[in-house]
Amino acid sequence: MFVSERMSRNLITAGPEMTILEAKTLMSEKKIRHLPVIDQAGKLIGIVSDRDIRDAMPSILLPKEDYDRNLAKVMDFPVRDIMSKNPLAIYAYYTIQDSLLVMQKRKVGALPVIDEEGYLKGILSTRDLLRAFVNVMNIDEPGTLLCIIVTERQGQMKRIVDIITEEKISLGSVLVARVWDKEKRAVFPYLLTNNVAKVKQKLIDNGFTLIDPMQWYVDQLPKRD
Repeated sequence: MFVSERMSRNLITAGPEMTILEAKTLMSEKKIRHLPVIDQAGKLIGIVSDRDIRDAMPSILLPKEDYDRNLAKVMDFPVRDIMSKNPLAIYAYYTIQDSLLVMQKRKVGALPVIDEEGYLKGILSTRDLLRAFVNVMNIDEPGTLLCIIVTERQGQMKRIVDIITEEKISLGSVLVARVWDKEKRAVFPYLLTNNVAKVKQKLIDNGFTLIDPMQWYVDQLPKRD
């Protein structure tokens, strides 16, 4: 799946001379957290996040009179003074997987999408990625997510799918993830039914270990000393 299929095209942008107050109001009205900044030609020159605006705010430890006076001054500054200049951007032909890895590595919540000449064409946010995930996983339909711990060897996935289909249950999707044991994997089938007691017992009877998906997630979190 490519970025062009999932990016937001109805762009809400700012010019570099827009005031911080105007940007804050616009972002609040449109319920967005990232505001691309473009020049008169439409080329990307920066991006402002809700965090950038929060960081520009006066300290709440100031007396109210001083806080209000400083706040009024801050709000009148242009966004070019707080925007991230030459922000990290991607192209429409990037894959969703590549974009997700970039977001994770660079710790950003949105990526502007530009063409080869630097003109802004869209923006891809974590919200867009979540919608893509829901679509790929087919979890917009009612169902149940299982977590099955399996020993990594050939044929395990076929055994699981066979057991599920023998119960005449449709599969929405299947994901496979690494676990703490290098010789094992966690298989996450999304079953398009809520009546799963029988198939769960059948999986257990066939030697599979089932755990709660949320417990698996908690087990993957870094352990604190």
